[in-house]
Amino acid sequence: MFAKIKKVIARIPKGKVATYGQIAKMAGYPGAARQVVWALHGSTGLPWHRVLGAGGKILLPGQNGMEQRIRLEMEGVQFHGAKVDMKSFGWEPKGQTKLKRSGTKAVGSAARTRSKGRPIKD
Repeated sequence: MFAKIKKVIARIPKGKVATYGQIAKMAGYPGAARQVVWALHGSTGLPWHRVLGAGGKILLPGQNGMEQRIRLEMEGVQFHGAKVDMKSFGWEPKGQTKLKRSGTKAVGSAARTRSKGRPIKD
């Protein structure tokens, strides 16, 4: 698991960022954002500073969070307050498609369901 996560993190280009959740999903483990944290813990040689919390927020406290922000700013990543501008600096690998939604209706052939499998009425 950690090897796949680390491979994805290693692919994040300079000047781009990704979220913990996005990394987990790309590695084949949707919903495993915490495992991304564990994969980064103690790892060397990975661009750890390019991995952020949901919405582009730095989650590391204190000095580590400040170092992360400085590293990103040195790569040209811009912030709006405490968050990275994800529209401009979020990483989307080539060939990766986004699920697009319009309002409350899902676009595509799959119907949305609640957590217990019941359809959501539009």
